[in-house]
Amino acid sequence: MATWKTLLLQDSASPLMEQLSFFHDHTMMILVIITVLVGQLLITLFFNKFSHRFLLEGQLIEVVWTILPAVTLIFIALPSLRLIYILDEVNNPSITIKSIGHQWYWSYEYSDFKNIEFDSYMTPINELNSFQFRLLDVDNRMVVPYESQIRLLVTAADVIHSWTVPSLGVKIDATPGRLNQVSFTTNRTGLLYGQCSEICGANHSFMPIVIESISSKYFTKWVSKMIEA
Repeated sequence: MATWKTLLLQDSASPLMEQLSFFHDHTMMILVIITVLVGQLLITLFFNKFSHRFLLEGQLIEVVWTILPAVTLIFIALPSLRLIYILDEVNNPSITIKSIGHQWYWSYEYSDFKNIEFDSYMTPINELNSFQFRLLDVDNRMVVPYESQIRLLVTAADVIHSWTVPSLGVKIDATPGRLNQVSFTTNRTGLLYGQCSEICGANHSFMPIVIESISSKYFTKWVSKMIEA
């Protein structure tokens, strides 16, 4: 999760976030190379008293500085387009979960199972345990089995919200009257934290998201417990 000393992206908890991290590193490498080269050229121009007579009216150099940026953009655009298609793809999900945004909490419905519906409110500060996080923990977590394809259907009951978990690489708008879907897979167990990323009203900062990623065995036990309850 993000802390006060986090400077880069959060550690990935899904294959999608791993690909996003790789793309980030790929793009930053290209930008650093361009920045160093352009900076070196500028410094050279500032401290160089000589001038080239073909610098301002040379067709060759104009062709070069037109082609090089185009090639650079291609090296950035191709991985970007590939990643967009990967993020939008939903193939044979193991579990479908519906998330509904409210002012100011989330509710979840496990439509593959009977009678599993619950609301997820932020845990008040005076009820927090010493191991919980302020403004990030909830009373009812969204429970998923790890290494399973999860399809999430997202909508809202009142205003526009945004269901976001950075370590999964997932950010999807919850729009009233519209059903959006996203797919993700967690590749490790643990607690994954997120928040509403759309300014939705006075208590926008107080509707966090917590995903509990557990093994399939314990997920089956949790489902049985929820159905019995």
